[in-house]
Amino acid sequence: MSSPTGPESGLPVRMPRPRQPGRHRRPEPLVAPEGAPALVLAVPGTPSSATRGLAEEVVSIARSELPGLDARIGYLDGDNAEFPSLQTVLVRAAEERTARFEQARAAGMDVREPDGPVAVVVPLLAGPDSALLRRVRQAVMESRIAAELTDVLGPHPLLAEALHVRLSEAGLARADRARLFTVATAADGIILASVGGDEAVQAAGITGMLLAARLAVPVMAAALDQEGSIASVADQLRSSGSQQLALAPYLIGPEIEPGLVAEAAKEADCSAAESLGPYPAIGKLALAKYTTALGITPQQAQGTPVR
Repeated sequence: MSSPTGPESGLPVRMPRPRQPGRHRRPEPLVAPEGAPALVLAVPGTPSSATRGLAEEVVSIARSELPGLDARIGYLDGDNAEFPSLQTVLVRAAEERTARFEQARAAGMDVREPDGPVAVVVPLLAGPDSALLRRVRQAVMESRIAAELTDVLGPHPLLAEALHVRLSEAGLARADRARLFTVATAADGIILASVGGDEAVQAAGITGMLLAARLAVPVMAAALDQEGSIASVADQLRSSGSQQLALAPYLIGPEIEPGLVAEAAKEADCSAAESLGPYPAIGKLALAKYTTALGITPQQAQGTPVR
């Protein structure tokens, strides 16, 4: 039997937590501003159902983080309705925005089309690749649409986290080195494989330092698109004492030909993790590039139109 103050047994009663006032209150959710530009994900590589699935997962993550976001996918090598080119997607976004405002004016609403960009283009690249970025820039210019092009997604601590997860999924690293258990196949040296030449290797090296701090093992960046780079880094790691190497692709996936990672792992005589793929951090970083380009903050995003 219970009394008004609790069970007769004297056991504590769980009471609802009071709502936290002031600065400790949970922040209001971020919402896309009315009339905001579209986020257009620029996807490199040969279009395929797998590539499309990956890109759709990335934009789905971005939409879940920013309700109301107009997120679209444009392919560098796209040329049809199933895989529209980046240029086509930008033109369509501009046409649809103009049509919306014309309909609003026809309905008697006192509105004007925003002066800002029609779209913010975010390259689906973990690191810099001058050849691919040149093609993205060219597509934006040829569309003749007012669009802003952001930087690539990395380097960033969230990418180091994603690399750690992919290595642990492959059994090549501990999921959490604070836990007291071992992984028999855990690597004691990591080759961080990038594409894009020397600039990409240098950028990957920054994320590599963050990954090394997480794993407490040496991490060295190498270029998949430079002959001998992977083998050279593997030799350096082994000469410094690493015996069991692993290859971690610093890649999202579509930017390289299938099989290239497996070939590199064979060259280094080691196992490889999967590419980053649609890891949640990829969608969050794409959205962060978008909001940074527009100067959106959680306070400004609450129903504030982009002019």
